[in-house]
Amino acid sequence: MKHQISIIGCGWLGFPLAKTLIDQGFVVKGSTTSKQKLYPLRDAGIDAYYIQLDEDGITGNYTDFLKGSQSVIINIPPGLRKNPDKNHVAEVHHLVNAIETLNIKNIIYISSTSVFEDEAHFPIINADSEPNATSNSGKQLITIEHLLKKNTNFNTTIIRFGGLFDEQRHPGNYLAGRNNLSNPDAPVNLIHKQDCINIISIILKDNIWNTALNAAYPEHPTKKDYYTKYCQQHQLGIPIFDETKKSKGKIIESKKLEQLLNYSFKHGL
Repeated sequence: MKHQISIIGCGWLGFPLAKTLIDQGFVVKGSTTSKQKLYPLRDAGIDAYYIQLDEDGITGNYTDFLKGSQSVIINIPPGLRKNPDKNHVAEVHHLVNAIETLNIKNIIYISSTSVFEDEAHFPIINADSEPNATSNSGKQLITIEHLLKKNTNFNTTIIRFGGLFDEQRHPGNYLAGRNNLSNPDAPVNLIHKQDCINIISIILKDNIWNTALNAAYPEHPTKKDYYTKYCQQHQLGIPIFDETKKSKGKIIESKKLEQLLNYSFKHGL
């Protein structure tokens, strides 16, 4: 019997992830919050469902979406920039209750390196570093991580990705030509989308459960140097940084991931 996976959130990362897993022999169910996106998902061989998580519950046929899956990948952004008062923890809590009811064995939770605070001395964040974010979004992600880790009804692996990018969607395009950008001396912590897909695939294939992994490319130039060079190479406006204030940041170390998964990052900065 083939391993079936339900991916909560088949968007920019989840859609190509689903297609990769299908190519590797997995059966994949995928969710979207846009009914128009059901058709391209189904055309790609994904058993697609309209699922919307809300503070009050779940909209959509989540029972059929989850039924029969051995593993669930939770890949949904908190959405707190647009709606800072939202209780994302409550949304995930409803999902966890459904996962428990259907006796699903494994969860991969896509978290973020934003669970670690930016600081003036640029701390090195390694496998032993405890999440310490003070932002609303960061604190909610930490709460969700704890909610999943302490639940003994399933295995949980948490992946904290740095800033995701690919050739079409790169933060340098957004920063190009802007003024008064903060933290010029802060290290960048980026990871290519394809590396994210590779990492998730290995975790599923090799059954790497009940751990938390930090994932960012192991080179960390300063924001000013990196984005200035990127914009020069792509004939974009040079970003201007505010150098009057002390920079805050961190360095995300991925050695635990590289050793545990025997993984070498394929896509540089």
